[in-house]
Amino acid sequence: MKRALFIFPLVLVIAASAAAQQQTISVTGTGRTTVVPDRVTFNVAVQTVGQTVDQAVNENNAKVAATIAALKRAGATDRDIKTSNFNIFPQQDYSQGNVPRILGYNVSNSITVTRPNPAEASKLLQAAISAGVNQASGLAFEVSDPSRGRDAGLKAAFEDAKAKATTLAQAAGRTVGAAIQIVEGGAAVPPQPRPYGMVMAAKAEAVSQVPVEAGVQENAYSVSVIFELR
Repeated sequence: MKRALFIFPLVLVIAASAAAQQQTISVTGTGRTTVVPDRVTFNVAVQTVGQTVDQAVNENNAKVAATIAALKRAGATDRDIKTSNFNIFPQQDYSQGNVPRILGYNVSNSITVTRPNPAEASKLLQAAISAGVNQASGLAFEVSDPSRGRDAGLKAAFEDAKAKATTLAQAAGRTVGAAIQIVEGGAAVPPQPRPYGMVMAAKAEAVSQVPVEAGVQENAYSVSVIFELR
C-alpha cells in the first residue's frame, strides 16, 4: 500500500509536466539590416606571349612592375597588393598525326588588390588598366566587420517572431507570455552582384575612370523562439 501511495504523486507530476509543455508556441522570425561596404577587392592580371620563356617572362615582369607602381601612385599600399597567381604554359600545336610542337609560351601574373576605401575602386582599376593589365575579374565590395548590423538584425528578428506568435495566439483565443527559449539561426548574406567579370584589351581607348558603384549589402538574421501560451 505504501508503494502505491508513492507512485501516484509521481504520475501526477509527469502528467502536469506534459500539460505544461503543451502551453507553448514556437515561431521563427526574420530581421534584415542594410550596411554600406567599407572594402573593395579585385584581381588584375598581365598575360604575355613569347617564342621563348625568357621573352614572355621578361615582358610580363615589366608590365607587372609598371602595374604595381601605378597602383601605388593611385593610393594603394604594399599591404593592399598581393601576388595571387603566376603561371607559365607552353602553346603547343596538336596537329593530327604530328608530335606536339611548342609554338611559344604564355605567361600570366595575377595581382589581388584589397583596399579599405570602396570609393577608390574606379581610380585603382583605371590605373592598372592604363599600366598594361589585360585581364581583370572578381570585383567585389565587402563589409570588413561581419558583426556590423548584427544587433539590430537580431532584435528585428525577435520582434518579428513575437509578432507572429501574437497573431497566432490571438487567432486561437490565447495570449503570448514570456520567451522561454531563443535559438539564433545566424545571418544569411545574399549573393552580391559583381558589376564586372571582365577581360580588357590593354591598348583599348580608356575612359577617365572605370565606372563602378559599391551599392549596399543586405544581411538577414533569423531566430527561433518558444513563447509561453496563456
